[in-house]
Amino acid sequence: MAEAVGLIGIGLLGSALSQRLRDAGFSVTGFDIDPARGGNAASAAEVASSCRRILLSLPDSKVVAGVLDEIEVHLAGGAIIADTTTGDPEEMAAFGARLAERGVRYLDATVAGSSRQVLAGEAMVIAGGDKSALEACAPLFACFARQTFHAGPAGAGARMKLVLNLVLGLNRAVLAEGLSLAERCGVDPAAALEILKAGPAYSRVMDTKGRKMLASDFTPEARLAQHLKDVRLILDMGRRTGARLPLSELHEKLLAALAGGGFAGADNSAIIQAFR
Repeated sequence: MAEAVGLIGIGLLGSALSQRLRDAGFSVTGFDIDPARGGNAASAAEVASSCRRILLSLPDSKVVAGVLDEIEVHLAGGAIIADTTTGDPEEMAAFGARLAERGVRYLDATVAGSSRQVLAGEAMVIAGGDKSALEACAPLFACFARQTFHAGPAGAGARMKLVLNLVLGLNRAVLAEGLSLAERCGVDPAAALEILKAGPAYSRVMDTKGRKMLASDFTPEARLAQHLKDVRLILDMGRRTGARLPLSELHEKLLAALAGGGFAGADNSAIIQAFR
């Protein structure tokens, strides 16, 4: 019988991870605080007791801290926690140090890509932590990621993920502003999108979010509220390091206004509503 892989958190990303792991032949022991999400374990502690490789897919590092408080005593020496949460890098580094004292290896194995991209096997993993732990989890990551990068010690994966999310989020905002301008000045927005995709301004965001923006299809693949959380983490990291982030400061205001206006649970392509 195949070793069961643990999964704590079965939301948009977690459910996509579960599906890809099952499709690859892994047995998944999953838990979520919402029973409707289909977990087959009664508690996070049960997952920790029965699995040696455990994926976390949680909203933020504060939730991760609460889960670790619950499961830590149930983790066997040699277990590996692969935390796909986009969280606070300093807190994630502390998780790594804390678990190492128990002989448990921790990876901040952040996932770059939406739930749809995970389901298509087109995501990317940026991991911080012990390299041998990364090698042990490589078969799991290969189920849903086309590339995996080792960024350095625990916390380094989260730092690089925030850098990536800064660029990705601003790409979305720039595309939204451009498509909105096309709409306002009488250019066919569908034609504008095709021209943008064909020219030097191209970015992958145009493929993944362009048509969703034009159709106002905000069915969530990655929620706007989650990116707002990420932008606030980016700004926190900027303050700690003395980095100047004026575009991210503006981006945070746009996202906060949208979240307060009813778009918190919408797909992050809803950023276009800030310009309409």
